[in-house]
Amino acid sequence: MLTFNKNYFALALLVFIIEVGIALYVDDTFIRPYFGDVLVVILLYCFVKSFLKLPVATVALFVLLFTFTIEFLQYLNIVEKLGLQNSKLARTVIGTSFSWEDVVCYVVGITIVLAVEKYKSTTT
Repeated sequence: MLTFNKNYFALALLVFIIEVGIALYVDDTFIRPYFGDVLVVILLYCFVKSFLKLPVATVALFVLLFTFTIEFLQYLNIVEKLGLQNSKLARTVIGTSFSWEDVVCYVVGITIVLAVEKYKSTTT
């Protein structure tokens, strides 16, 4: 079950760098709020697959449930309840406001993951 997959790790690292670039340098109404949320599930998926040899569907479902949980915690204002409202890092990583659009972006991201994994499995 434990493994190290350098390909998934390299992809996770690449997506992480893109996410940091978006967070630092993009302040728009599409890339940062939507594309960034699509990428975050891809990042999480690749990161988990870097270290755990689990089926695609299992990891995809775990990542989707994890992101849904974070979004629900945003609905509950968890950052404020934890006293982290002044922490830019906490506000960025956890987020501060629930959005159905974010949930849709997570589903789109996992759909992309599943499509790519299915394509990979049919070409190898």
